[in-house]
Amino acid sequence: MTALTATLSFPQRHPRLFLLAAAVVWWLVYRQLVPVSEAFVAALPVERDSHLGGALQFFFYDTPKVLLLLTGVVFVMGMVNSYFTPERTRALLAGRREGVANAMAAALGVVTPFCSCSAVPLFIGFVQAGVPLGVTFSFLIAAPMVNEVALALLFGLFGWKIALLYLGLGLTVAIVAGWVIGRLKMERHLEDWVREMPRVAATAGAEGMPLAERIQAGFTSVREIVGKVWPYIVVGITIGAAIHGWVPEDFMASIMGKDAWWSVPLAVAIGVPMYTNAAGVIPIVQALLAKGAALGTVLAFMMSVIALSLPEMIILRKVLKVRLIATFVAVVAAGILVVGFVFNAVL
Repeated sequence: MTALTATLSFPQRHPRLFLLAAAVVWWLVYRQLVPVSEAFVAALPVERDSHLGGALQFFFYDTPKVLLLLTGVVFVMGMVNSYFTPERTRALLAGRREGVANAMAAALGVVTPFCSCSAVPLFIGFVQAGVPLGVTFSFLIAAPMVNEVALALLFGLFGWKIALLYLGLGLTVAIVAGWVIGRLKMERHLEDWVREMPRVAATAGAEGMPLAERIQAGFTSVREIVGKVWPYIVVGITIGAAIHGWVPEDFMASIMGKDAWWSVPLAVAIGVPMYTNAAGVIPIVQALLAKGAALGTVLAFMMSVIALSLPEMIILRKVLKVRLIATFVAVVAAGILVVGFVFNAVL
């Protein structure tokens, strides 16, 4: 057996030992990010205290940091997500009463790996399983906005208080928005072919997967998710580095600070047409906060970018009529605006 073959088969033969070794290596690499980034800047012909020096240090530190956090969290959640297949998710939500079901749907959205690209098949599956429309929207709002990637990066960059704050706010918006949409009784604004689909019973899906296969599911998630979002991370960190190095604090505070009442609506209006994800927008959020932007304004911007992206609206148009899409955007945007205004007022 060659060394390469032995290395590749190690996770299958010793899954617990592999997880322990991987965690130790990850932590050791993470601990070296600050000195390595400073060494890179020191090796370049730039002054460390200059605008360019600060921007480069930000880039050299944040890029591997975000990628390490993303890889570790996606791997772990890939294993967790092996318990939550689309079939099992539909089975958990089908037949539940509104209110409780909205909360359950939003909570499931946090731990399931679904994004806007899977919105249409998930929506169809939920309708076929008899999941109420409002409950479905609670899930579809929470899944991209309050996902494991966003929470992990927020925790790594800002600490547990900001991460928990975002979790609570995101779940509240998803639960309330879904409940409101359910109360409006807008099922007639589904596309006709969706309403006419036959109902099918939701099943719980397969269980009993061995640990080695769950580890493989983690590797698959890393390959699919990190491989897809890393360009957004680099772009986001580049923008964040430029803000960190060159944008004056007074300027940022004047347009995104607490004193500008219009900053929250402007942040939402700017965020909706943008196309990125948590991995791409959080480095920008980090730089904005460091430059004096208000927390409520920045959270509103982040939520609008992730939860109300224009591409997702285009995808959902395949199953929803324009009036229902407009209602969805209006209700979620209103919730995000409330979040921004309240936190700017109390913090």
